[in-house]
Amino acid sequence: MFRTFVNAWKIVDLRKKLLFTALIILIYRIGSALPVPFVDIAMRGDGLFGEEAAGTFLTYLSMMTGNAFNYGTLFALSITPYINASIIIQLLAVAIPYLQNLSKEGEEGRKKMNKITRYGAIGLGLLQSIAYYFFIRSQDMLMSDANGKAFTGFAAVFQAVVVILCYTAGTALVMWLGEQINEKGIGNGVSMIIFAGIVKRVPEMASSLYASATKINDMLVTKSAILGVVAAIGATLLVLAFAIAIIIFVIYVQGAERRIPVQYSKKTVGRKLYGGQSSYLPLKVNQSGVMPVIFATSMLTFFNLIGTALFKPDTLLGKWSANFGTSPFYYVVFFLLIIGFTFFYSIIQFHPIEISNNLKTNGGFIPGIRPGRPTSEYIYNTVKRLNLADALFLSIVVLVPTIIGTLTGMQNVWFAGTSVLILTGVCSDLITQIETQLVARNQSGFLD
Repeated sequence: MFRTFVNAWKIVDLRKKLLFTALIILIYRIGSALPVPFVDIAMRGDGLFGEEAAGTFLTYLSMMTGNAFNYGTLFALSITPYINASIIIQLLAVAIPYLQNLSKEGEEGRKKMNKITRYGAIGLGLLQSIAYYFFIRSQDMLMSDANGKAFTGFAAVFQAVVVILCYTAGTALVMWLGEQINEKGIGNGVSMIIFAGIVKRVPEMASSLYASATKINDMLVTKSAILGVVAAIGATLLVLAFAIAIIIFVIYVQGAERRIPVQYSKKTVGRKLYGGQSSYLPLKVNQSGVMPVIFATSMLTFFNLIGTALFKPDTLLGKWSANFGTSPFYYVVFFLLIIGFTFFYSIIQFHPIEISNNLKTNGGFIPGIRPGRPTSEYIYNTVKRLNLADALFLSIVVLVPTIIGTLTGMQNVWFAGTSVLILTGVCSDLITQIETQLVARNQSGFLD
């Protein structure tokens, strides 16, 4: 991995892309710390929620935004509206003929789809900004007048408009930053922004883990000092070992693939004989990467935020929305969303019919399978089984640490699965892109 970055740094073009990506991430981190007018961060020293909310859905949102959501800064909503808009547009493309035709028009159609997605992201950003405004107002994080009372009349309206527009503008700016990474940088813009948010929280996660170990020590030291120290060290090592195991498991699955054998028929061109070679069709087990988790998180963010804003805390629906992150229903919904988005992402990214046609055109066939429709059906069924394995893999990595933290009371392990999965997945994708560009520039592969 380090050798790959060293080789990339030696190439002027790749070095510029890496520096540009780093600059965009720096701008994003600065925006995540910028306060919004009329939002008083100092009113709540621990933000919207403190340690009592550890392991809940609120802290999960905060992790994805680099703690911006917790303190109501400019990029509090981060990239989630853009992700939600992308999901909605992709779903509508299946039902609306106009969008379906655009998706088949090549580069021009893709540009029009991206334009529609941007407008949709702004609309959803505005809707989420309104919901987020009411949320922070309910948490007493808005500035008051000179008498310490909430603004009324025109002043209250002006305050609401300024706060909502700031968060909407922040969403638009984050979306633009992600697109700049896609065009001029390296890596996936959406993934890199989420990656930057999680990396920012790593020191806080380590500190939180140390705090948990200290609490265990304090509880047991009254009985035995040695027992308390041993228990604290054991708990810390257990969590670290669990995180390392997840990393190894994620790397192994991300590199795993199902190889379908392919045989090419012999053909004579002039006096030369071509073909007759054996190859394989590589199908990755984790085709979707971390995107289903990001999609599921964004959708839960949207509905949880809307529900919290629409319903009063003292009502039945308000209490349900507030406690959604700790309820068993949350795990069920999260699990179903991960499975659904895994299959959905595979459908929009993988096309068995095109693969079958390409094999047929090039004289290739799968042994024992007839060319044409039987081949596409065979590939589709294989991919479907791989998608199920991929969905179960993502669900285990994301949900098991959270459930363990809830059952054991060590709420600080909740972050292990999701954060490690996203960090590992983004790093793996980044390295793959760099290696691809290195090979294209004859830095490795062709000359080895």
